[in-house]
Amino acid sequence: MCGIAGLLHFDGRPVDPALLDRMTDVLAHRGPDGRGTHIDGPLGLGHRRLAIIDLTPDGAQPMCNEDGGVWVVLNGEIYNFQALRAELEGKGHRFRSRSDTEVLVHLWEEEGPRLVERLRGMFAFALWDARARRLLLARDRFGKKPLYYRLDAASLRFGSEVKAILEDPAVPREPDLPALWDYLTYGYVPAPGTAFAGVRKLEPGHVLVVEADGRSRLSRYWALPMSPKRRLATRAEEDRAIEELLGELDEATRLRMIADVPLGAFLSGGLDSSSVVASMCAVTPPGGPRVRTFSIGFDEPAWDERAYADLVARKLGTAHETLVLRPDGVVDLDRIAWHYGEPFADSSCLPTFAVSKLARQRVTVALSGDGGDELFVGYRRYVGTHLDERLRGAPGFVRRAAYDRYLIHLLHQVPWLRTIGGELAHGRWLGDLPLADRYLTRIELLGRALKAELAGPALRSLVGTRDSADLVRRLIAASPGEAPAERCAHADVTTYLPDDILVKVDVASMAYGLETRCPLLDHVLAERVAVLPYRLKMRRLDTKLALKRAAGHRLPPEILTRPKAGFGVPIEAWFRGGVRGLLEERLLDAPRVVARGLIDEAGLRRLIDEHVGGARNHVNALFPLLMLETWLRQWIDPPAGAAIERRPAVTAAAGAPVAGAAA
Repeated sequence: MCGIAGLLHFDGRPVDPALLDRMTDVLAHRGPDGRGTHIDGPLGLGHRRLAIIDLTPDGAQPMCNEDGGVWVVLNGEIYNFQALRAELEGKGHRFRSRSDTEVLVHLWEEEGPRLVERLRGMFAFALWDARARRLLLARDRFGKKPLYYRLDAASLRFGSEVKAILEDPAVPREPDLPALWDYLTYGYVPAPGTAFAGVRKLEPGHVLVVEADGRSRLSRYWALPMSPKRRLATRAEEDRAIEELLGELDEATRLRMIADVPLGAFLSGGLDSSSVVASMCAVTPPGGPRVRTFSIGFDEPAWDERAYADLVARKLGTAHETLVLRPDGVVDLDRIAWHYGEPFADSSCLPTFAVSKLARQRVTVALSGDGGDELFVGYRRYVGTHLDERLRGAPGFVRRAAYDRYLIHLLHQVPWLRTIGGELAHGRWLGDLPLADRYLTRIELLGRALKAELAGPALRSLVGTRDSADLVRRLIAASPGEAPAERCAHADVTTYLPDDILVKVDVASMAYGLETRCPLLDHVLAERVAVLPYRLKMRRLDTKLALKRAAGHRLPPEILTRPKAGFGVPIEAWFRGGVRGLLEERLLDAPRVVARGLIDEAGLRRLIDEHVGGARNHVNALFPLLMLETWLRQWIDPPAGAAIERRPAVTAAAGAPVAGAAA
């Protein structure tokens, strides 16, 4: 896990070493253990090192093959490197380190660009073949590691974060207005776009080959195979499939526990993170060290999951630590905007920063449960989609009864039925909208009408010409999922997972030099899950059935029956209390807001007044607008891109970590 950067000039002019140094060192937080560069005329590679495997100088990057003809910089981990190394040594290749990175230069000599198909891991890397004068950029299948690039007629620039590219003064800092329009819908900028005009993201499962003269070829090497579904006709066949699933989860976890540094896990008390921690305990040899786990809690009971995390920690015997997060400990939004580099409005980035800081005090690697909801169809919005579809085909009197206001009110009074009540309350307004449009109402932050109302002069031309929903419509229509909810989950695997969830965790953890690994996103495991029949993911309104059957016997029963909770923050209340001043100071700075021409001042004032006064809950609109304004101040207004990383990080008002019950 590191930071990479580089550039290639197509006119043959040599790389400026000072520029390469700046591009590399602006990523120092990702790799605090060392740095290195390699220049070959018009080609420059830069690397910041977070030492995980082979802590000696032999593991430093950029790294080359025996004769110096192939060079690579890698951000990530190749989990099957030991098997690949043995194979390559059998073919006569010589290694000088114990690093997983070194397999890439030798595998390139054997496989060329197809080497990515042999890799089991999370990665973004740049590989330079000096003889062929060819550069390869590659990103892992799910997009766990980021890679930004700018390709124009004169040069290619790339980096693990967009800020590395922006270190080149020749790159203009111009907002991409259509991308910002999409951001207001999703809370992130969908790939391959970015918030900066001319800068792109390399999409998951893609490689970009660039020749020294500027010719380029972008291609996709992997997509999650959702079909054909596995035929499981009997209960015995289902049981065997579940047993195989648990074996794959344990193997994926074991591979991700290979490290020469201390290792732990994030534990929210949800099914996904709990299952990963249970696998960690299962594959730890007898007498081995206790697994370390880390959680975040809140004073607000509706958002606090500490009790569930403590249950799991006690059951599994982990060394558990918890941090209580309060509003005065999470409002360094300037720092957050600097690290993300693009406007980013998933408010769970706030506790993710905090739990990453907590974990980094004890470990260098943390496993997480990311990906479980998308693969096993676990989000509440999938329950709503499933419920909508069942009711759409029901007789009229059934639909009227289900959507009755009194029934919905009663369901809201019962904790374990609250999710159903909420989804029915949402679904009763959807009418006969197509599937994708109904699903969009469950994921969009600012709806089409609100965006039109808030659009300032600079965005007004997009109101009738750009429909951000087209992305979701296209992905759901293309999915071969067995049921509507599974098709929506498949769409999320393609955009929400890599562009929101994985970005959130990667950026927050790497701000502290912490590597995060996701066993549930092992592609071998994910391919097995994808082709399971839908009935093993959701039946009636029960979700994640396969994972519950596979790992449930290792966990407290309360974890299997608890209501679904996201890793969120009580920001609705914070905007009416401790963070209200920041909200108003940023968004009601009238001269600056009006001068930008992006957001209408009167619309902003209405949203804030209604929210602060308690008349409406506008948190889904106000947080994206607050993060957009913070990003504009940090990256667009002069002087842009100031070194915010030198400032204190997210802190907890509670001070020191609170030891959990199993500590």
